[in-house]
Amino acid sequence: MTSRISRFWLSNPDESGFVRHSTLLLVAWFIVSLMVLATGWATLEKSLRSQKQAAETTALRHAELLADAYAERLHRSLQAIDQITLYVKHGWEKAGTSFHLESIAESGNIAASAGFYVSIVDRYGFLLSSTILNPLPANARNRAYFSQQERSGTDFLYIGYPVQGIFTNQTVVHFSRKLMTEDGSFNGVVIVAVEPSFFITQFDEGVINNNRLLTILDTDRTVHIARVGERIFDATHQPVSNLLPISGTKGQKILPGEPWFSDKRSRYVAWHTTEGYGMIALAGIDQQEVLAPYEGQRHRSYLYAGIASALLIAFSLFGTLAFARLRWRKHQLDAMRETYRAATEGGQEGFYIARPVENSDGHIADFKFVDCNERGATILRHRRNELIGKTIRTVYHGDAGKGTMQLLRHAMTTGHFAGEIEARIGDPSGLSWLYVTVSKPDGDLAVTLRDISDIKKHVSELERRSNEDTLTGLPNRLWINNYLPGALESARHSGKMLALLFIDLDGFKSINDTMGHEAGDELLRNAGHRLKDAIRPHDYVVRIGGDEFVVIVENMAHKIDAAHVAERILKSFQESFRLSKGMHSVGTSIGISVFPEDGQDADSLLKNADMAMYAVKTSGKRNYQFFDVHFAEAVQSKHQCEMELQYALEHDQFVMHYQPRVDMTSGEISSMEALVRWAHPTRGLVDPSAFIPVAEETGLIIQLGEQVIDKVCAQLAFWARTGQKLVPISINVSPKQFQEIDVADTLALALSRYHVPASLIELELTESTMMENRPAMADALHKLQAMGVTLLVDDFGTGYSSLSQLQELDFDVLKVDKAFTARLEKHPEGKIFFTAIITMAHSLGMRVVAEGVETLEQLKSLKELHCDEVQGYFISRPLAPSERQPGTYDTAAGFGVW
Repeated sequence: MTSRISRFWLSNPDESGFVRHSTLLLVAWFIVSLMVLATGWATLEKSLRSQKQAAETTALRHAELLADAYAERLHRSLQAIDQITLYVKHGWEKAGTSFHLESIAESGNIAASAGFYVSIVDRYGFLLSSTILNPLPANARNRAYFSQQERSGTDFLYIGYPVQGIFTNQTVVHFSRKLMTEDGSFNGVVIVAVEPSFFITQFDEGVINNNRLLTILDTDRTVHIARVGERIFDATHQPVSNLLPISGTKGQKILPGEPWFSDKRSRYVAWHTTEGYGMIALAGIDQQEVLAPYEGQRHRSYLYAGIASALLIAFSLFGTLAFARLRWRKHQLDAMRETYRAATEGGQEGFYIARPVENSDGHIADFKFVDCNERGATILRHRRNELIGKTIRTVYHGDAGKGTMQLLRHAMTTGHFAGEIEARIGDPSGLSWLYVTVSKPDGDLAVTLRDISDIKKHVSELERRSNEDTLTGLPNRLWINNYLPGALESARHSGKMLALLFIDLDGFKSINDTMGHEAGDELLRNAGHRLKDAIRPHDYVVRIGGDEFVVIVENMAHKIDAAHVAERILKSFQESFRLSKGMHSVGTSIGISVFPEDGQDADSLLKNADMAMYAVKTSGKRNYQFFDVHFAEAVQSKHQCEMELQYALEHDQFVMHYQPRVDMTSGEISSMEALVRWAHPTRGLVDPSAFIPVAEETGLIIQLGEQVIDKVCAQLAFWARTGQKLVPISINVSPKQFQEIDVADTLALALSRYHVPASLIELELTESTMMENRPAMADALHKLQAMGVTLLVDDFGTGYSSLSQLQELDFDVLKVDKAFTARLEKHPEGKIFFTAIITMAHSLGMRVVAEGVETLEQLKSLKELHCDEVQGYFISRPLAPSERQPGTYDTAAGFGVW
């Protein structure tokens, strides 16, 4: 081969230059191979470091999630235990020795399962009452949970370490609160003893395995309870060797096995301090387990990298020798065939061979057609034999000739060109779009042309259809999403304002529902025409769906420009639409957002314009309004309340309070009204006026009403089991409940579930409820009365009910709104109104209840007017079940006047 190359050097200077060039390429090839090898190893090391870092980051994050989740469960457990201590404390301090833990445990109010014990010891440390079946005889006076409460001057929840319980002889964690006499002196303690496994085994959601650690620490980082894998450590043996170096309420870090863990295994740990109790939940993930996949991957990566390196070196050596031989043969073949190969490829495509024509200065002045195929000649509207030999300038003229020369000169310089060309006016091809490919195999240019006019036309049509609303012919949502970013950028650079008018048709749904979709479609098309006529010539109307449109107003100097457009739109819709099915009138509600004041991007502007339109809808429709951030915040606040309500319903955050009704004749409690309260985790006990309207509007009142019925029936069942006197309980029912569900069936299921007689349930309905779907309402009420449920008209005097309605629906009790009770002593007509109501109700066989009684004077007046029952703060505020038992009332407080 060397002698052959030498002969070419001597006989052909061009060929010898090729050989020298090829030798340099071979050397470069080998050097590049070595660089690739070095780069590969460097990349591998970097990748492995990244993988390790990612694994450790993921482990720390996992540990953090475990700690957060465990802290939340620990908090709930501590909170539940604390509630039990408070419940028992208050019950014992109120009821004394009649408060028996054994009977209360059987009622289900206090857990009585294995490993969870509640006890009461007196001031001398002796056991008085307990949920322990067979407690051991012992005295608790020397125990920490007793002595600390005895010495303490305040009431607090004591949390102990795992120790052997004196009453059960089992290892337990003690919680205690002090009992006090009426004068505030120490009277013993309430003890909740819980086996350590209660705090650990309840967190088995796939996180406790192998060498993973869960532990509960005190604020001084002392270990209370710990678990590694499946092993739960007792008080004398702990997996933590020293006080862990952690600080803050929460955090994460990597701790080596020495000196922190007794098993000498390093861990990724995270901790989270529980709110209100100061206990620290700490989770640890074993480092060796986390990095095991990484170490295996690292070993395999080194093995594969070594094999690949050896193969690359061998391939480089073989390739270098083969490259020299193949390149030589390829050069010989390419020199003979390259020009014609480029020309013969393409099938239906036109091709040309263009040779540069130089002027006397050596610059390219033109190109000459030296060859072409028939398709190529046809594209240029010539015969093949007429085209060969001609120059570009004789075929192309004007701008088309200049553009063609520029393209070919560029290809001569770069060696290649490929792209779409829009044919200019005067192009001899007569085509609108061509796909041109130019290559330079040698000194000539191989030019390929393909007619893509039809393809471009088809694509253009598809784009038009995808951006156009098929019904109205207006731009659609896709178009506005593509157009707005550019329009906003232009407005940003020009300093001009841009407005979006979000338009909703008022009354469209009624026409669509009553007249049919064809009439609705006809109305939408006509509405689109009116909108286009009402806007400025350079503005856009877009239909984004249904009966919603958006108008884009650009190049505004003042916000008033958008207001003028909105006013013209409102005016244009004042005239009725002439449809094929008659004349129909619709209006528009228009919300306006302005760039840059109301948003910096398309999504924000569209959302805020929609919000402004919603404000118009809620304030009377057929008007326009600019975006108001305060209204948006109010809507967001209502949405937040809705989400919190949904969460509260799912997590049982509602509790019941009960306000008694008292019989005016006997002074005894005749009934109690059930009033729901929201035990909000951060806002405390929330009054119903703050959430009932939102529940009504969002439909959550259905689920809330079902929970209230269930809780009331459960409370009645509990009072019955504990031997307390029972009186009927009245439940407020929303109109939506009668519209959406069968209230009678819902109530019947709850009564059956808790074995409560229907005579203990009363339902309170507002006057507005009676106005809704009267035939269906009458059927529902008769069904409830047939069950034995008492029916009450609530807030009477604030609605529109008539005497005939009260007689037809056959209510049992009429509750007069508190507004009329308040006017009894303030206005003479107050007593006249009350007298009329009482006379009317008694004539219909109904009892009368006065709501909102707050003064003794009101009580005396109602007595004189022969009112049957009273309810209000003068009698009693709404109370939790534990604060006032049914059937008891101090009559001397309010009825001593008799």
